[in-house]
Amino acid sequence: MQVNIPLKQVVDNSYDITIDTLPKLSYDTKVAIVTNPKVSGLHLGYLLSKISAKELYIITVPDGEAYKNQASIDLILESLFNHRFNRKSLLIAFGGGVIGDMTGYASSIYQRGIDFVQIPTTLLSQVDASVGGKTGINNSYGKNLIGAFHQPRTVYIDPHFLTTLPSREFGAGVAEVVKMAVTFNADFFNYLESADLNDKKSLQEAIKQAVQTKAGVVAKDEKEHGLRAALNYGHTFGHVIENETGYKKYLHGEAVAIGMVMANALAVKLGLMKENEADRVKDLLKKYDLPTSYTIENVESFYDAFFLDKKSSDATITFILPVGIGDVKITDSVAKETVISVLEGFSR
Repeated sequence: MQVNIPLKQVVDNSYDITIDTLPKLSYDTKVAIVTNPKVSGLHLGYLLSKISAKELYIITVPDGEAYKNQASIDLILESLFNHRFNRKSLLIAFGGGVIGDMTGYASSIYQRGIDFVQIPTTLLSQVDASVGGKTGINNSYGKNLIGAFHQPRTVYIDPHFLTTLPSREFGAGVAEVVKMAVTFNADFFNYLESADLNDKKSLQEAIKQAVQTKAGVVAKDEKEHGLRAALNYGHTFGHVIENETGYKKYLHGEAVAIGMVMANALAVKLGLMKENEADRVKDLLKKYDLPTSYTIENVESFYDAFFLDKKSSDATITFILPVGIGDVKITDSVAKETVISVLEGFSR
């Protein structure tokens, strides 16, 4: 006997991304703003001047990648239960990528899913983490290994928040911008080489192009079955670096910058990228004081850590490799000895 449950349907998860001064926001339900002490100290007053709700609460979690864990999720959920949030209630992620990922994940599991809004306050989260619906937390095995695809209701990108961004955080965001240009848009990369992103107009143009690039990819592959995996260029290596250093030495974008240099070295080894193209990418990263080197202490251990990457399987590792500048290849057929050879170049 077989019973069929006919669930095939088209679900419209479309939403708008507004790149402009934050508008007045009004909600007729319970709303919780999830943030951290650093962001709230700098910008919470500005946000509160723009928002009204039936009931409004502030949930503050510790600042930093080290707190992107289940304990912080439990803190958020406990507050929602204590204030009797329901399925019509709303969360607002007000912070960088860590806050956005955790708020999105908490909203995806609270009463099996409630809405959330992204108001990213760092360059990295504005151009990348807030767009696309990836949510999650880290654990001892690696980064973002627990999570869900849960699209926000909307995203508000207000350049005002970048006025207080430390230079390291700014550079970390630039790394994600470079990532999208290298993999999908050679003209955009050329623009970045000539532009000064410390200039307000140039920065807004870069944010727009980066968001448009990612939005186009997500629209074609929301759940990362193929093309969207290319947005992880630099991340396969970068996540291992973050895990090895306990998420304390490098910001996420800094680790991704090093990861791109490593991925480029592998691409050059395989004949996918020319040396001068790899040098152009490295030079652009250095322009914004991003780290481009890392000393691997144990090559075999570093290699084994690749298997914890979500794109990999039991027997193969999936690598995202640039094909020149402006194109990308996703492959799981790189021989171990080739990868080891490249990693050894970073062990001295």
